[in-house]
Amino acid sequence: MDVSAQADNARSSARLALVREHVRGENAHDLDAIMGTFGDTARYDDEPWSESHAGRDGVRAYYEGLIRSVPDLQIDVQREHVTADHVILEVIIRGTHTGTWRGLPGTGRTLAIPLCGIFTFDGNDRLAGERIYYDRGTVLRQLGVFHDPESAIGQLTTLLTHPITVARLVVRRLTSIGRRA
Repeated sequence: MDVSAQADNARSSARLALVREHVRGENAHDLDAIMGTFGDTARYDDEPWSESHAGRDGVRAYYEGLIRSVPDLQIDVQREHVTADHVILEVIIRGTHTGTWRGLPGTGRTLAIPLCGIFTFDGNDRLAGERIYYDRGTVLRQLGVFHDPESAIGQLTTLLTHPITVARLVVRRLTSIGRRA
């Protein structure tokens, strides 16, 4: 292996170690440890909500709110992928929603959310950003605020929250029955 390849391997290993340190901080709910993994240009992007937190203060505030809403938060790493520019983690986020999150008071429900996190690095090999992807519907379903529209509670919810849509559906069905008769 040539010197350049060894340097790339060492850099990739150091970046993966930093991401592992970051996850340990998250699992310990240690905000100082979490923030210690970020460089000066910290950024956190929660893609399912089209939400970005820029700067160290913005990222810290995001984590403070997350830990407040899910105080027993745990991240179980399933797979790690390392590229020349990124570390990508596939994880399961687990915890109990006991504090307000996105305006929703604590439900006491447990969460187990598959999530993909993509980590980028600055010129000093500190975290420049973390971008997460997960299914928002799964989170809302597990919190009890989203229901399959084919279930009984889903049909009732649709009827109560979308009366105009339901009225249009009834009119269409009655019209199609009238045409067949």
